[in-house]
Amino acid sequence: MTSRGRDRVADVRSVVVAHMPGYRIESVALTGEGLDNLVYEVNGELIVRFGKDPDLARRTALVNHEARVLAAVAVISPLPVPQPAFTVAEQGCLAYRKLFGTPLLDMPPHQRSAHGTSIAVTLGELLTALHAVPVDRLTDLVDEDHRPMAEWRHDAKENYVRVAGRVPTTHRPSVEAFLAAAPPPDGYTPAFSHNDLGIEHVLVDPVTWTVTGIIDWSDAAVVDPAYDFGLLYRDLGPAAARAAISSYRTDADDLAALSERAVFHGRCSVFEDLAYGVETEQRTYVDKSLAAMEWLFPP
Repeated sequence: MTSRGRDRVADVRSVVVAHMPGYRIESVALTGEGLDNLVYEVNGELIVRFGKDPDLARRTALVNHEARVLAAVAVISPLPVPQPAFTVAEQGCLAYRKLFGTPLLDMPPHQRSAHGTSIAVTLGELLTALHAVPVDRLTDLVDEDHRPMAEWRHDAKENYVRVAGRVPTTHRPSVEAFLAAAPPPDGYTPAFSHNDLGIEHVLVDPVTWTVTGIIDWSDAAVVDPAYDFGLLYRDLGPAAARAAISSYRTDADDLAALSERAVFHGRCSVFEDLAYGVETEQRTYVDKSLAAMEWLFPP
């Protein structure tokens, strides 16, 4: 372990001792690192997460914001979500009791594929519940994130440049045709959503393959309701995306237009995931992104 790693483990021990007096620490392990957070597991039962934002004020605001979001989401979500045990805002630290289940990203890809449709139905029901919440109830809780479709495509182009060498040559003509085409229309009714519903944030029972919880609500916002469906399309494929949308109930959006935007978001977002996997040497992100090219950009 590097000295930086040892320092982080010491930070975990320190915050747990300070905020959970009498709690005996037997093990601390780094279990994950994403774009925004480092995640540690204590005694196999307590998750302690540290934000990576270098700005103290923003790091403090983000963790306070997520704790408030989790409290609100616990009332809305039909699936379990983390409930904070404590926060240390200036360190960007959020701790919660570990939810049962394994991140879907960590399950074998062939089994993910076999169970993707049933999982997607459950996630469509989750999105129904989230999107039904009147956004004016959340004005002081979450931000609005309304980016034009052209901006999503611009970002996708930039990310593709970073990873083009890793994209199989058979898919590149389809990718480049997509990036040159006009994006879908911008019109939609905004909705509150998780806003990062990739399979790394979906927990499942490894025996029954039922969804047991949804983690990492730090990006929750009022957004295009198609965005999270797009991440399901990216990670689980077209049949799963259709199942999720079929189980979705809304009066606010045209489902044909929502489906078109979901495909667009899935295609745009895969390059960011691939770039992240390559740059952090996390093979699971690389593998799932390359596998998704088969349905996102068929030869």
